[in-house]
Amino acid sequence: MAKKAVKKKQPKAIASTQSLSAFVKSICDVMRRSNCASALQYVPELTWILFLRILDAQQAKEREEAEVIGTNFSYALNSPYRWQDWAAPFSEDEKHQQTDEGKPFGWKRQELFAAGDGQLFDFINKELLTYLHGLDIDQRTGLPNQNVSRKQRIIGRIMSAVERVRVDSETNLRDIIDMVDEINIDHVGDQHFFTLSQVYEDLLLKMGEKNSDGGQFFTPREVIRAMVHTVDPEPGKTIYDPGCGTGGFLAIAYEYIARKLGNSPASTDIDTLKHDTFFGREKENLVFPIALANLVLHGIDQPNLWHGNTLTGKATYPALFDKAPKVFDYIFTNPPFGGKEGRDAQKNFAFETSSTQVLFLQDILKELAPNGTCAIVLDEGLLFRTNESAFVETKRKLMDECDLWAIVSLPGGVFSTAGAGVKTNLLFFTKGKKTEKIWYYDLSHVKVGKKTPLTLAHFGFDRDGLMLADNQLPGNLIADWCEDNTDKPFPSYARMLKHRGMDDGESRYSWTVDLTERRTKAREAMQPLLDEASQLKAAVVDLKEKFKRFKKEQKDITELEGQIREKEKNVRELENKAADIDAAVFDLKAVNPNAVAKIDSRTPQQIIQNIETQGRIISEALTKLNTLLN
Repeated sequence: MAKKAVKKKQPKAIASTQSLSAFVKSICDVMRRSNCASALQYVPELTWILFLRILDAQQAKEREEAEVIGTNFSYALNSPYRWQDWAAPFSEDEKHQQTDEGKPFGWKRQELFAAGDGQLFDFINKELLTYLHGLDIDQRTGLPNQNVSRKQRIIGRIMSAVERVRVDSETNLRDIIDMVDEINIDHVGDQHFFTLSQVYEDLLLKMGEKNSDGGQFFTPREVIRAMVHTVDPEPGKTIYDPGCGTGGFLAIAYEYIARKLGNSPASTDIDTLKHDTFFGREKENLVFPIALANLVLHGIDQPNLWHGNTLTGKATYPALFDKAPKVFDYIFTNPPFGGKEGRDAQKNFAFETSSTQVLFLQDILKELAPNGTCAIVLDEGLLFRTNESAFVETKRKLMDECDLWAIVSLPGGVFSTAGAGVKTNLLFFTKGKKTEKIWYYDLSHVKVGKKTPLTLAHFGFDRDGLMLADNQLPGNLIADWCEDNTDKPFPSYARMLKHRGMDDGESRYSWTVDLTERRTKAREAMQPLLDEASQLKAAVVDLKEKFKRFKKEQKDITELEGQIREKEKNVRELENKAADIDAAVFDLKAVNPNAVAKIDSRTPQQIIQNIETQGRIISEALTKLNTLLN
């Protein structure tokens, strides 16, 4: 007896990020009971299933658009390897969608279903994955496939890490496929566009993987948007992330520039944006295909991503990076916190250290084009550490070669949900001019947590980068200000950014550090020490000449040896003091000189009276509670 056809459900409307997260969580509940217990198992599995689903939907949309303007269209995947063939639910209804070949959607799936248990697994493992892998590497020669388009090669590379289906039963797999099929890109608004990095963030961080170091793979999207709004990248320029994770910086920069181009951009502008604008590197095998998939589904048809170790230069898969320039106009990045690098990475840099972030910063200084701008997330330690030469010299090089024009001090909990509880800052700098002044903005007073994350509104921006009015700002941002300044506009980051470097750019939360003046004062303080050290060195030279003469004449040299040792010790101490003064110039930690401290002006007697009053209140409450219980 033939098996009954599967009925197709209506696409699920996804109206918000929350409903998307809840829907994806329900899919993962099925995956958890299907041999995919941990995030490291179900994230890659869900990634390729989602990718093929939304790729098919996007291609259907592109086909319709091609029909309207009368141009030819070819699917990236052949039948029966498209989602609409083997995964979409089948129906015998006359109104059911049909493929270009005149077959109902889901025809291959129904054929496999009717053939019996195990056929769907066999098709995916032995035919579908073999076909998809072949788009990247020719299975006969083991060499890159030269007969496919660049987009097909990217699809093949996304699928290259998938060796077989991990889900343990066809029933569970069909349930997962049916749920994924309900996600329809027409039902996701632009502001909630379905992205794999959003799903990856939800899966890795909100679904119980407490010990996963998710922070190395992504940056909170609202922080990225604030960084992109601050830099305001122009179309036609190159954008790069040397440690791109799931591709969040590149994807959001794409959205920003696409909006900037408007509703009717020139075809050449769109072609440049999709093919020649975005470049990135990623080391992790798990994350690289997720980054590719995320960028393709955003609309970046040809992500120029390099798979390998940025710091050692060792490539795992460089084929998609062949069009990359030597330097880039914009760099957006968040290097891993607290990483440690070995000698194979350190030897590539002028200032050797095991600190991953310091090496990344040196790498960025090499790869940033003249007049290019970088926005980077760095931990507090890199800013204030002056006790290691590599930290000091890297910051010196940064400020000698670039104008470090802004530092934003973020609240302590911004990255805590990502498994990284470190205090962080945003740095913005442009190459080609020495740093003279640094403008700071302090957001560290904002209390953030898992349920109250830092949002774009905390920076004072709306989604399009326009400045929000005070009545649109979050309460936990402006509460303290409103207590004392009811008639003044709140000095939000977006408002003050326009005035950085000017008197109007100073406020309770923003200030300017004159680095030129700081360097001048340091030189003035160092000079007497260096002069004294120089005099002592000259005296040591004379003493050593005398030492040689005494030794030759076989005179007692004990006293001379003591004098030389003492003066050399004094030289070292003086030079170390001078070096400490010099290094202190490069302590860039944000210390707000305008912060308003709340002072308790009560007398000791008033404090004691308040404690007694609170004690009476508690005592009365306990008496009432005991009365009720009795």
